[in-house]
Amino acid sequence: MAADIGIDLGTSSVLIYIKGRGVVLNEPTVVALDRDTNEVKAIGDDADLMIGRTPGNLVAVNPLRDGAISDYTITEKMLRHFIKKSQGRYSFIKPRATVCVPSGVTEVEKKAVEEATLAAGARDVVLIEEPVAAAIGAGIDISRACGNFIVDIGGGTCDIAVISLGGTVVKNSIKVAGNVLDHELVRYFRNQHNMLVGLSTAEEIKIKIGNLHRSAPYKTAQVKGRNMITGMPATKEINSDEVREAFKSSADKIIEAIIGVLEQTPPELAADILSRGIILTGGSALITGFDRLIEEKTGIRTITAGDPLSCAVIGTGEYDSVMEGRFL
Repeated sequence: MAADIGIDLGTSSVLIYIKGRGVVLNEPTVVALDRDTNEVKAIGDDADLMIGRTPGNLVAVNPLRDGAISDYTITEKMLRHFIKKSQGRYSFIKPRATVCVPSGVTEVEKKAVEEATLAAGARDVVLIEEPVAAAIGAGIDISRACGNFIVDIGGGTCDIAVISLGGTVVKNSIKVAGNVLDHELVRYFRNQHNMLVGLSTAEEIKIKIGNLHRSAPYKTAQVKGRNMITGMPATKEINSDEVREAFKSSADKIIEAIIGVLEQTPPELAADILSRGIILTGGSALITGFDRLIEEKTGIRTITAGDPLSCAVIGTGEYDSVMEGRFL
């Protein structure tokens, strides 16, 4: 018998949560295609290994862009594979699925997610906004008449919301998040070191020594790429201060969006936020110093959730239980 599932359909990765079992799947949102036949050759972890290493007839693609579906057919095939993999081989009943989406998606984009999930094998689909799911996953009681400020920084979007009584009071979603930071690092290497590096390498450096605040520990890492002048493979040492410089422009845009939401927050809820603080969720919240930077710029205590990467999918899976009996 199939269990009800929660799906965090992210730009960088897909996470699936099954009630009673927890997070059962966490794989990259990547599909490897044969460009000649358009046949799917690999999905998820297997396809991720192919990025930048495929022969001419194979291409690794991401069917989602900035939190929205860019290729419906590939997304449906990918979701079907992930749902089947998460349930196991002996499941015969289609599950009910709850899927979280960025708060800024359009009705057309929501419809595309719903239809793709149904086509992938779900019998019923409920969509919820990502900040609401993240708040639930972070252990916040969103049903109370109390202001909760959530900043969910994923791969494709940064969702910012003030939540009270189970819904969003003020919200904003910007397309500046983890993937943009990766591109900023690639650009920095090209402009400052005349060196070409891949996005996978940039993400690895971001995770290893990335930081967003001057108080973060000084770290260095060796980066391998191709010298733009000689065309030969090259190695360059980069430090955490350089990474922070590369991230500055994108970090400033996120801070600006956070301040914008705070400025629109009703006074009563603003008082709650001042005492309860700002909660950071999403995989990019793990970048060292992000919480300290936000706290410094806003003057409000900022806390990173215990498991920021899984907050949204856990909240998505537990949404029905938390909101039972409520009509939002």
